[in-house]
Amino acid sequence: MRRLLGKSLLAAVLFAAVLPAAPANADTRTSGYIVLLDNGVEATSVSADHGTSANHVYSSAVRGYSAKMTATAAARLARDPRVVLVQPDGVATTTAQTTPTGVDRVDAELSATARIDGADQRVAVDVAVIDTGVDLDHPDLNVHTAGAKNCSNGRTADDGNGHGTHVAGTIGALDNGDGVVGVAPGARIWPVRVLNNQGSGSWSDIICGIDYVTAHADEIEVANMSLGGSGSDSACGSNRDALHEAICRSVAAGVTYVVAAGNSAANSATFVPAAYDEVITVSALADFNGLPGGGAAATCRADVDDTFADFSNYGADVDLIAPGVCVLSTWKGGGYNTISGTSMASPHAAGGAALYKATHATASPGTVKSALQAAGTGTWNTATDPDATHEPLLNVASF
Repeated sequence: MRRLLGKSLLAAVLFAAVLPAAPANADTRTSGYIVLLDNGVEATSVSADHGTSANHVYSSAVRGYSAKMTATAAARLARDPRVVLVQPDGVATTTAQTTPTGVDRVDAELSATARIDGADQRVAVDVAVIDTGVDLDHPDLNVHTAGAKNCSNGRTADDGNGHGTHVAGTIGALDNGDGVVGVAPGARIWPVRVLNNQGSGSWSDIICGIDYVTAHADEIEVANMSLGGSGSDSACGSNRDALHEAICRSVAAGVTYVVAAGNSAANSATFVPAAYDEVITVSALADFNGLPGGGAAATCRADVDDTFADFSNYGADVDLIAPGVCVLSTWKGGGYNTISGTSMASPHAAGGAALYKATHATASPGTVKSALQAAGTGTWNTATDPDATHEPLLNVASF
């Protein structure tokens, strides 16, 4: 599991071994200091001699201690011949927020609705993640815990796998200057758990999730389903496929569904819900640098930059293509991870649908689908598409 653990120390002014005497009216407020000592000198003795209480005592990497004291006391301590350094304590933070290459490639940073600037302005839209659940406490997600639903095993909608949390981050990770940022930053995520910790679930569990989303269609604008299995299309109302009938009615209630094309390098016509006409089906692009033109070196897995991902399903049922290779996003346990799949491509488009709905509240699912396709571009190596239908690459710059 990959976590963002890099740190950068704020610059600190060092005290020389000998400091001038502090003025009589020196500040009496205490601050933190780090004290380094000569070899063989005991931290407790120096600290006691100077009337301070050691917080941390160091004896392996360095010899010394940390303590709070006034600037006057620090100046006096620096003149002690047993002391080699007195340094003001500093503050370390995680590295600055990362814009994942996929979010960059779909131009989310150019969207006036996304407003990616680190100010934590949140897109006013609700998105259901029908998946393995979502990390209910992840600090980089706006999770609607009161709206969580568990249709799978386990006791809650908390994510025991990581997949659903990853999907949620690509859709709407917070633009808070930390971790990563999603396509629709701060979108309110409804965790709908239909898959177990191993990432599998029954059609009945999945229909339970769709049923729940439909019951809240007056609140939820978009639903992402990065899951699927064998099947074929049918007509709404034909009552040949319970899953399809559920999605038909949910779409009719106003919810836009975005789904993964599948990872079998096969025609998506033989996979559901990818084959359904009512959903937005998304294939995966291999993109390693967030830029068009190709040529970037592969990162987490072998593939060719700016090409149709070698695992992605294809065919006439696919409506859009979006980045799905080596995608960095949120992960269970408050962490971050990089994984690949059409499951990672789909939430880019779900985020795009969320941006559109945020400014077109009355748009029907069909209108949202058409808008995303119309805004898409052909700036990818379409010659690598296994079929003659070259789906547009998601682009949300105009949303």
